Amino acid sequence: MKPFDYSDEKISQRELGFAIPSVVIGVSVLTAPRLLAQATKFADGWLCILFGGLIALLFTWLTAKLAARFPNQSFFEYSSMLVSKPVAFLVTLFLVFYLIIFTSYEIRYIATISKQYLFDRTPAEVIGFAFLLVVTYAVTGSRAALFRLNVLFLPIIIAVLFVVLLATIPLFDWKHLFPLFKTDLKGYINGTKVGFFSYSGWVILLFYTGLMTNPDKAPKVTAAGMIVPMVVYTLLYMTTIGVFSNIVTRNLVFPTIEMAKEVKIPGGIFERVETLFFTVWIMAIFSTVTLLFDASIMALNSIFKKVKKQTIIFILVPIVYLISMLPKSLIQLVKFGDVLDFLYPIAEILIPFILFFIAYLRRKKGHG
Repeated sequence: MKPFDYSDEKISQRELGFAIPSVVIGVSVLTAPRLLAQATKFADGWLCILFGGLIALLFTWLTAKLAARFPNQSFFEYSSMLVSKPVAFLVTLFLVFYLIIFTSYEIRYIATISKQYLFDRTPAEVIGFAFLLVVTYAVTGSRAALFRLNVLFLPIIIAVLFVVLLATIPLFDWKHLFPLFKTDLKGYINGTKVGFFSYSGWVILLFYTGLMTNPDKAPKVTAAGMIVPMVVYTLLYMTTIGVFSNIVTRNLVFPTIEMAKEVKIPGGIFERVETLFFTVWIMAIFSTVTLLFDASIMALNSIFKKVKKQTIIFILVPIVYLISMLPKSLIQLVKFGDVLDFLYPIAEILIPFILFFIAYLRRKKGHG
């Protein structure tokens, strides 16, 4: 089947703004409340989400500002202008490696959670393979279509999450949130680290900003887009603490899922709310994985321009699948996440900051 081609592969500022929350909201929805509860006391984790989000917002703006200086140029092209072609080649390959590891981690997580809560008789390998096939089909087509799909999916995801949160009001106990500011400095630092790591994914701006029709507006719209996951994570965390308390939340593996299982919609309209939650969560993971995987393809295509996009995809798909299936248990998956946490500061903070600093010192800009 021949994929449908749009008239152009340009994306609007709104579509790029939607891409940031689409790529950020993912696995952290399930794990962040537990990790924050372990690092802080009572409901003090909301400060860590806010501080981590503000840091992420700053680097999102900086990354978009860097890429916007070089309109209509790929990351490999403008980084070659800044740090020489050999160095740019190595940096681009490192980012491809990071994006592939990130993609594999998300796929393995969705396979593990789906097996545990939805398909208990289906092997995780089969679930992960089926999901990867859908992702492969999506990235094989038009790149602009992925962004239009995010514009469609994100409002649905946010709306359903808010419905679930509203349905928890009868279970909510305000006493679980108090007293405030009882966490020590070390707890706030560890919690801010958890919160900051929950916002990973803005590295895609290094590759996609060049596709914008008006890249000068990228820093503003992407920074605004980062506010959406900040609000979502804060509300999810506060609701989880209000329903379960800090002590219970820190001992639940996936507190967000357990909260959705406790929700009862009045009138018996929908008996199992967690299935609705799983549906939108899978949509969120799909948006995250497609953007990450497509960014890795785009990066490789910028280096090997003579190689077709489809060829790169079918080379990467088996690699992504094999890496995603390396963890054999939830404990190994957590350790796999530690590898991602090690690569994250280098890929999403250090590289954009250094390139931006060099571009600023040299007053370097692309001609577009």
